[in-house]
Amino acid sequence: MIIEQSLLKKAPIPLAVLDTDGVFLKVSDRWSTYFGPINKMVGKSFFETMPEVPKELESDIRHCLEYSDFKSGEARAVSENGNAVWYNWKIETITNDNDNIAGIMLVLEVDTEKKLEEEFLVNSQRVAQVGGWELDVIKNEIHWSRITKKIHGLDDDYIPNLEGAISFYKEGYSRFTISKAVNEAIEQGKPWDVELQIVTAKQEEVWVRAIGEPEIINGVCVRVIGTFQNIDRRKKAEIDYNRVSDRLALATDKAGIGIWEYDIKRNQLLWDSNMYNLYGIEESDFEGVYEAWESNVLPEDLKELSNLAKDAIKGIRNYDTSFRIKWPNGDVKWIKTEATVIRDEKGEAVKMIGVNVDITELKNTQLQLETSEKSLLGAFENSSVGMALVAKDGTFIKVNQSLCDSLGYSNEELLSLTFQDITYPGDLEIDLSLLGEVIDNKRNTYQIEKRYFDKKGQLVHTLLTVTAVKKFDGTISHFVSQIVDISSRIKAEEKLKSLLELTTNKNSSLVNFAHIVSHNLRSNAANLTMICKFLLDDELKPEEQKEMLNMLGRASDGLNETISHLNEIVQTKLESGIKLKEVSVFKTVNKVLEDINALLQENNINVNTNIPNNLNVKGVPAYIESIVMNLITNGIKYRDPKKEKRMLTVKGFVKDEFIVLSVQDNGKGIDLEKYGDKIFGMYKTFHGNEDARGIGLFITKNQIESMGGTIEVESEVGVGTTFKIMLLKV
Repeated sequence: MIIEQSLLKKAPIPLAVLDTDGVFLKVSDRWSTYFGPINKMVGKSFFETMPEVPKELESDIRHCLEYSDFKSGEARAVSENGNAVWYNWKIETITNDNDNIAGIMLVLEVDTEKKLEEEFLVNSQRVAQVGGWELDVIKNEIHWSRITKKIHGLDDDYIPNLEGAISFYKEGYSRFTISKAVNEAIEQGKPWDVELQIVTAKQEEVWVRAIGEPEIINGVCVRVIGTFQNIDRRKKAEIDYNRVSDRLALATDKAGIGIWEYDIKRNQLLWDSNMYNLYGIEESDFEGVYEAWESNVLPEDLKELSNLAKDAIKGIRNYDTSFRIKWPNGDVKWIKTEATVIRDEKGEAVKMIGVNVDITELKNTQLQLETSEKSLLGAFENSSVGMALVAKDGTFIKVNQSLCDSLGYSNEELLSLTFQDITYPGDLEIDLSLLGEVIDNKRNTYQIEKRYFDKKGQLVHTLLTVTAVKKFDGTISHFVSQIVDISSRIKAEEKLKSLLELTTNKNSSLVNFAHIVSHNLRSNAANLTMICKFLLDDELKPEEQKEMLNMLGRASDGLNETISHLNEIVQTKLESGIKLKEVSVFKTVNKVLEDINALLQENNINVNTNIPNNLNVKGVPAYIESIVMNLITNGIKYRDPKKEKRMLTVKGFVKDEFIVLSVQDNGKGIDLEKYGDKIFGMYKTFHGNEDARGIGLFITKNQIESMGGTIEVESEVGVGTTFKIMLLKV
């Protein structure tokens, strides 16, 4: 094939002819424009002259030189300086008359700018998530771009159809709207631009903008093309904004918040409907200028308010204050106002946008609160009761003079201390424990008797009442403590307690004394009576009469000793406590046995004693004698008449720091299961004896315990009873 040189040279495209070795034979002028002068090309190898072309182009050239073929393509190459160049090529094999390959004809264009624009367009669509689509109405076929498929959550190989495309729209309003729009476009040639919701293949609800434009030929819609954009983020933000705006409008309306805007340059003031309600005027009565607003402000507040507005415009201070206005009916209202100054690019103030709130009720409450606070402060300072405001860590925040007087500290000294510093250690734990319960909201207040140290270190008895003061959020701010000095009352109570103890002791002493008089003297008298009865017996032999006289003498001496012991108790009755003396158990037991010897003989009771003669206890002689007398005479009184051999055993021995005295009989015995918890009770009797008063064992136990001792009983009905007494060893 012969190519005319003039035709090749004037070709409007960059065209070159290469031989079978890839050497330039001819090039067009347009080629020279793109790739350099002809003389630098012709006769030289393409592969050496143009090393920066894409490898794909070199491969296609070699292919066409080897095989009779046609190749086209495009690719990007990066030069040594880092610039990217897009190439577009077409290669046609040239053959001779024998159909042998004689070379190739190459058309090579540089499409960098076009390609970049295409890339920008694609990237813009990708970033903006804008896809395209086309509906062929005649063939009933629909085509989606890759981005459109991605928005639907589909793979690139998905093939859509019209019915399926519509089914992606959310059932209800969205699906109805898009169906109607498609039908109207096809039937009436009506375009659409709607924002609807789809449900993706991944079951996600997404807001999209769908735009459709019908193409009409001869009055018939043959095609509909359009765009499809993911606007989910913007739409949801818009919905949220509208929701917040609606809530704000509702909130401002319900809360009575007025919104205003002041155009500084034009001196125009715009109000919303709430502003007119706040100022008590009709919209028709408001001129909408700054001066019209000023006319509603009380003159005494206007100057400061005007100065504040000027300073806010100059940027000196914020516009945030409260002022008073006067309604047309004469009512005065308090208004709280805040505003932001809007400035242009030069920094000049152009607008003020702000809010007004009616705070009349709040202001009146504040005034009442201030009055109450003054009254409370006066009551706090002048109260005769000690009062303090205490921080959560125990620090005194404020104290009154009464508390200072009670504790002897100055106001400054107390404020430098904590309540822990001046609390008596023995009372601190319970105080802190109750305070912790208040902090944990388990109680709101508590009251205890508590001791403090005054400045001199002396104890001050008080009645403390603590109450928590809480903030608006429910957390504790501080505590109010009322501290009543009850030291004089405590001293009076202690004195009364001492007198009561003394009286109790004396009463106990009198009871014991009465019992000893009643019991011991009666026993001695009964013994004397029995001896006298024996002496009057005419059949009494001289030696027996002599023995009776001796017994009478010993009984008389015993009675004198008993009276002496009673006299000793009388002498000490005014003392607050009893005095313990060394008492011989051996002598006391023998004396009692001697005093009631006649009773023992009369009732045929054998007595065995086993008491060391050096066994001494700490006690009151009259009490020891009364105790022994009572236990032995009980053994006589509650003897078992059915038993011929009646026994009484008295033992004494040392156990640790005590002396144990045991009195055992083989009498009737006591049912301890029935009477065990009552045996030492007052007026408790168990056998129905006519002379039983039920006070002997009660008095005995009382006497033993008053000397620091104890008493135990072991008994079995029909067997007998054993009393064990433990007294302090000398």
